Amino acid sequence: MQEKTIEIKGISAVDLYGVNDKKLDKIRSYYPKLKIVARGSQIKLIGEPEVIEQFEKKLTLLISHINNYGSLTENNIETLMLKETEEIPFKEFGETIVHGNGGHLIKARTANQRKLVKAATENDMVFAVGPAGTGKTYTSVALAVRALKNKEVKRIVLTRPAVEAGENLGFLPGDMKEKLDPYIQPLYDGLRDMIPAEKLIEYIETGIIEIAPLAFMRGRTLDKAFVILDEAQNTTINQMKMFLTRMGRNAKFIITGDHTQVDLPKNQKSGLIEAVDRLRDIEGIEVVELTANDVIRHQLVKQIINAFKDD
Repeated sequence: MQEKTIEIKGISAVDLYGVNDKKLDKIRSYYPKLKIVARGSQIKLIGEPEVIEQFEKKLTLLISHINNYGSLTENNIETLMLKETEEIPFKEFGETIVHGNGGHLIKARTANQRKLVKAATENDMVFAVGPAGTGKTYTSVALAVRALKNKEVKRIVLTRPAVEAGENLGFLPGDMKEKLDPYIQPLYDGLRDMIPAEKLIEYIETGIIEIAPLAFMRGRTLDKAFVILDEAQNTTINQMKMFLTRMGRNAKFIITGDHTQVDLPKNQKSGLIEAVDRLRDIEGIEVVELTANDVIRHQLVKQIINAFKDD
């Protein structure tokens, strides 16, 4: 048995330990054979030398994460503890994407979200594919808002296939906006975090930000625009081809979707799956695949995704 004391430097101890040591207890759960005693900024370890060494490497990762992203969630702890490499994540990819409302900093919070940010910076068309809760849409909207604020584009176009209503919305009550709201709510949610309410209304009313069903894209050319197609797994092959060929000059396209959640009739192939297979090797197009490790919702969501992954 060995005893060692580590001094926590460069961060607030509460950011690591959590309220009432809740985060520390989660960290302890990964080292049942190691006694971990925290006193202020000092952590005392009692255990076998090789276990202490393993813990120190993981502690370095946890502290680095707090320094890079300003916080540490229980989900982050789980991801870092299960991470096979001890490589410290590069801070450059954890920089703020955009400043949101109330001083909230919108950042890429996982390794694959950082890949998405990098891919969108280096390519004009990116496919972001992965399960629910991995931040595909939210990160993409943040990139679009940044591009608009930096005057890299003149407008943002956000679209989704309204497949749940067969893109035939006539039977639903209300005007067009009321018919569409249930399908585009996640896009609004992201925008509300990043743009003040009055400014967002102004942008939508003047067409600087357009949110519309996929069917409305037909026959258009989208120049100087940041365009996001969300829930793309529910496009047909023809719809996907139609959408991708709307790309105009100085445009950025991000296509997001989850190939395990296709709601199309069984006799129709998903345009997302087909497009990724056909286009992934074309220069200027990149495919970023997110996994359950990128889930940033409740920690149970990751376990739910894994439980259903074979269905």
